[in-house]
Amino acid sequence: MGVWKTASAACLLGSLGPVAFAQAVAPEAPAEASRVSLTADNVYVLEEENLVVAEGNVQAEYEGRVMTADKLTYNRLTAKVRAQGNVVVLEPDGTQRFADEIETDADLANGYAANFAMRTPEGATASANLATRENETYNTLDRAIFTACALCEGDSTPTWAIRARKAVFNEESGMYSYRDAVLEVAGIPVIYLPYFAHPDPEAERRSGFLFPTVGSSSKRGIVYQQPYFWAISPYQDLTVSPMLNTKVNPLIELDYRKRFWSGQVNFNGSFTYEQNFDSDGEKFGEKEWRGHIFGNGKFQITDNWLWGFGVEKASDDLYTRRYDIDGENEQRGLYTNQPRLLLSQVFAQGQSSNWYADASLLTFDSLRFDDAREDAIADVLPLGYAERVFDLDKYGYASVNVSTAYLTRDAGADSLRTSVGSEWSVRKVLPGGILAEPFAEARFDHYQIDDFPAAGDSSSVERAFGTAGLEVSYPFFRPGKSVDITIEPIVMGAVGTSGANEDAIPIEDGNYFELDTSSLFEGNAQVGYDLYEGDSKISAGISTVARWKSGVEFSALAGKRWRNRNDPAFDEPSGLDGTSSDWVGAFALELGNPLSIQAKVRLDDETLEMNRIDTGLNLSLDRVKANALYYQIKQDVSQSGQRQEGVLLTSEVSVTDNYFLLYGLQRDIEGNRDIRHSLGVGYEDDCSRFELVFERSEQIDRQLGPSDSVLFRFALKSLGNVGSSNFD
Repeated sequence: MGVWKTASAACLLGSLGPVAFAQAVAPEAPAEASRVSLTADNVYVLEEENLVVAEGNVQAEYEGRVMTADKLTYNRLTAKVRAQGNVVVLEPDGTQRFADEIETDADLANGYAANFAMRTPEGATASANLATRENETYNTLDRAIFTACALCEGDSTPTWAIRARKAVFNEESGMYSYRDAVLEVAGIPVIYLPYFAHPDPEAERRSGFLFPTVGSSSKRGIVYQQPYFWAISPYQDLTVSPMLNTKVNPLIELDYRKRFWSGQVNFNGSFTYEQNFDSDGEKFGEKEWRGHIFGNGKFQITDNWLWGFGVEKASDDLYTRRYDIDGENEQRGLYTNQPRLLLSQVFAQGQSSNWYADASLLTFDSLRFDDAREDAIADVLPLGYAERVFDLDKYGYASVNVSTAYLTRDAGADSLRTSVGSEWSVRKVLPGGILAEPFAEARFDHYQIDDFPAAGDSSSVERAFGTAGLEVSYPFFRPGKSVDITIEPIVMGAVGTSGANEDAIPIEDGNYFELDTSSLFEGNAQVGYDLYEGDSKISAGISTVARWKSGVEFSALAGKRWRNRNDPAFDEPSGLDGTSSDWVGAFALELGNPLSIQAKVRLDDETLEMNRIDTGLNLSLDRVKANALYYQIKQDVSQSGQRQEGVLLTSEVSVTDNYFLLYGLQRDIEGNRDIRHSLGVGYEDDCSRFELVFERSEQIDRQLGPSDSVLFRFALKSLGNVGSSNFD
């Protein structure tokens, strides 16, 4: 709507001529600042009509702005300026404005433009039969049309456009409003809005209604959710989103954000008064208030310290799935959560160049169908860690650390652990290019245990242990014309204390460990605190890297681990059972942008059969984009005790420059079922993206069973995501 202050300014100043230019300059501005260059085939004065007229190839230049027209007239009596015939105003930023005729007062307060149009450098266009300006405040377009899509030569139908009977821009309030607006897609009317308004993109945030979400669900029937954005202040806002459902009672969703001088908070919550219901919307149980809240915050205390919190609560196990609420597995603090477990935490964190510390309080709520298991999930009140690192110059690095964890639960052992430890290592290059890294570590643990049968009458357990060893590698490098190859044999040997793993200590943080290439050459391969890999051990492997001049790279690392005795504390899935581990390997092939492949394998130490494989593929060709994951785990090494095999695939194939196909698959091969299977088509250009996807899910969780859905979603350039419909 800035057309009036730009186009009419050029018309006015261009018509008055050099003598009048100086008179229009503000007193504090130099006269030279508003000089206008005016050219025309013919300029003359009509004394009887009191008109100044410029005709033929009229061009006026003012502060980088250029206006051209067939004719320009200035009425000295009424102080009105009129530009006629092929009027074009070119802005310094490249924006073009067109009209058949423009007329305005000398003070730019009132005016009109007939057959007005505008085109931005980004390709957005707007047009109207008539554009008028009143009282320096209201700018009105009659029979307006707007699109952010650039039109190709010979193409008169944009991908999307908004038509309105009237569009008004109020400069005082900074608001755009539309009457009888219609959203058209490919020239076809899709959505009619009797009234629609939004703030000027360059203005401050404003309160108002956002685009609604409309859909249909077998659980909730026809769904309509209308968000309202409330800009409470420049640093806080609230979005209220009532959801109407034909099968169940309404729900209200709230999103609150606030920024402080030292941090910010974010909350998402909802509530409703309703019974439980199944996949078909059949209700059961008592009607009661139900809801959820997800939130987090982080605040800077000093340059080195901050504190924060994360909260996740739901009234029912299946509440978020019944109402399709997102955000369950987002990270809201120092720690992330497992699927279908809610984690609430309060934490403090500090660090500098040579020290680190954190402390947290963690509580868990299970959304899984197992009350006994939920009672066995421990709350951690608190969990703390601190470390100080010392640079010993040529003698390497040393560190001391302290850790504590107090675990309490409704069913099972409560425990308090306090640990103090130290580590040291140094890296040396020996004659001949041999790399040697001696290391040592020691730790003392104190446990206070209650209600743990293996502890007997003892409620206190203490232990001290350590490990010392040496890692040696000898890299061989062979440069070549087309490929450089590095081969590096690696051997690690270490000696540690025996008998560190006592039956009286409950295993809390080591249940899901599995030896792989990332821990193969560690003196203590076991992560966590409750289990410790002592005794004597040797690891041997070989690393290979090949780099082609073309940018292709292949890397591989493989090896295994031997121990002097079997520690019964380690089970077969961990890979540290017995005296000889399985063979472990990791491989990666990077072909640049088109293709990358990664794989991790675990082979039986005796038969070399595949015990486990995890592979990933990323493909990005001219018309094909795909991400695939495949895994297979034998029963003997599976943490669940069951064989697992599955695949996860997402892909997009461009059929033409604009149309594409979508395909997604999450399949449990061992269970012979599709957890999620989707197929869709889509369209995309420079200003929009449309997707129509059919999805089938065979996931079952108590009363919520398999479902089919049709998803329709689209995004429009400059308007963002307009909405999505979800049909179950």
